[in-house]
Amino acid sequence: METEMADVEAQSNGVDQKENASIIKKANCPVTLMFKDVVYKIKMEKRGILKKNSKSEEKVILKGITGMVLPGEILAMLGPSGSGKTTLLTALGGRLGGLLSGSVTYSGKPFSNTLKRNIGFVTQDDFLYPHLTVLETLVYTALLRLPRTLTKEEKVLHAEDIVAQLGLSRCRGSIVGGPLLRGISGGERKRVSIGQEMLINPSLLFLDEPTSGLDSTTAMRIVSTLSELATGGRTVVMTIHQPSSRLFYMFHKVLLLSEGHPLYYGKGSCALDYFMDIGFAPSVVMNPADFLLDLANGVSTADLQEDQADIKQTLVRAYENNLSERVKEEHAIINDQIPETTDERRFKQLPNKWLYQFSVLLRRGLKERKHESFSGIKIAQVLVVAFLCGCLWWKSDINHLQDQVGLFFFYSSFWGFFPLFQAIFTFPQERIMLGKERSSGMYRLSSYFMAQTVGDLPMELVLPTIFFIITYWMAGMKPSAGSFLSGLVILLYSVLCSQGLGLAIGAIFMDQKSATVLGSVVMLTFLLASGYFVQHVPGFIGWIKYISISHYTFKLLLGSQHKPGETYPCAVSESCLVEDFPSVKAVGLDGQAVSVIALAIMLVGYRLIAYLALMRIGMPRK
Repeated sequence: METEMADVEAQSNGVDQKENASIIKKANCPVTLMFKDVVYKIKMEKRGILKKNSKSEEKVILKGITGMVLPGEILAMLGPSGSGKTTLLTALGGRLGGLLSGSVTYSGKPFSNTLKRNIGFVTQDDFLYPHLTVLETLVYTALLRLPRTLTKEEKVLHAEDIVAQLGLSRCRGSIVGGPLLRGISGGERKRVSIGQEMLINPSLLFLDEPTSGLDSTTAMRIVSTLSELATGGRTVVMTIHQPSSRLFYMFHKVLLLSEGHPLYYGKGSCALDYFMDIGFAPSVVMNPADFLLDLANGVSTADLQEDQADIKQTLVRAYENNLSERVKEEHAIINDQIPETTDERRFKQLPNKWLYQFSVLLRRGLKERKHESFSGIKIAQVLVVAFLCGCLWWKSDINHLQDQVGLFFFYSSFWGFFPLFQAIFTFPQERIMLGKERSSGMYRLSSYFMAQTVGDLPMELVLPTIFFIITYWMAGMKPSAGSFLSGLVILLYSVLCSQGLGLAIGAIFMDQKSATVLGSVVMLTFLLASGYFVQHVPGFIGWIKYISISHYTFKLLLGSQHKPGETYPCAVSESCLVEDFPSVKAVGLDGQAVSVIALAIMLVGYRLIAYLALMRIGMPRK
């Protein structure tokens, strides 16, 4: 992987910057964003003392908001925390389901999957892979999001150009980092997040607080870059909490929100004049953004003692009386000017093929998770346990049948828990990233799922193989190739089944704590019902063994070492049948084929459950 990325950097470094610019300036079809009377409600349940007294009430988050953003314009949505600006941004970006009403159109068309691939959405929090470098992050994004009509070299050029445009050249080879891993600065992380969306040259770009936590110079650089994008015919919509006056006058339009109500919509340069006309004027020279936020919070510099609720209601009524009808009339005029038929083929970008997505996701996953998968602690843990088992079961031949049976049960228990808990954390750790990338139509869920599961296989299979080799020969098992190989295959088979169960539990709960608790309970139940601890299980609960991975693994491991009719020394000068040994008889040496089929069903079934559970991630909330 390092060699591939080095080749990529060598290719890109040799390309003239003008050639980069020619690629990045390929613009998609301009989009006119229009929204009218947007209302969003959520259901809130009030519980009484008794469950039957519970009531479900609706809370209105957005209260009839109308506006429009034309190609080449930047709309900035201002408002205090809880005003609804992020909710409105999410709704306009096609990522909000549920009780949403009103009209949102894109050049006269409703939201569609074709359009989704031409929309950029930058979330407020920066969700990035911590072990990838800045360049790797952008290159992998380019390989996945840009259409297959571009070559790999052209996609790399896009990434290189974004690095240069956002001033990331100095840290291009540095890892992104995270809460527990030192990496690039917060401002650089924000620019990487924006760069991921800029890669696709979006016709429509949404940004949630793109300047939060940044110094004024960095914030100015980002907004200037967004202004250049808008100048190229793109539509930009952002939320911003408290911009400087320099940034405020760069916005073409401003939408001021308070508790879901619109208080102002129009040109930023006209905002102060509007509020002065309705009786709200700043008492001192101040940043217009600060003045608007004071009003949205119900604070008037004219009379600090006035009730905040009264000020807000006055501003809401003023908007309804002075601006509401004017905005709707402008909305109707622009709506009539949009052609009735828009050629969606101009939006369409051919997505990458499934195998291409799989290969890129697999390489990215191996690059990101190699530090975890190939950790020294994990390898040392397995080796220590393997040598400890080898010493404890040293030369446990047929004369120590109970010890051999115990070792096989330990195999089924240890290699039931170990891969289970490794797999449980796979999808919960990826939840936020998966939701972000699926919402943008970055790849198919099936390609991601297969890349994740295949990427985990090397260490999932290498470690139990090493463990089995060490313990098998130290414990003095049958020195035949058939017995050894069949035992190894059975162990790896059970490891894959346990991994599938862990993936399913993790995908269903998407919470590491809950998944870990349930995984422990399920695996302990499987072990108790496997037939080793309790040999006379009551019929009403004995059915558990038929769904137990440990039961079938234990049976197959016994069958790999012993065949029906074999004997062992049970007394002085006396031999007994192995299948009559109490610990073996409870499980039996027959039914080997049935055990193989049962584990095959679990191998496929658990992964299918995990895949179906993941389908809900990244979809609009209901």
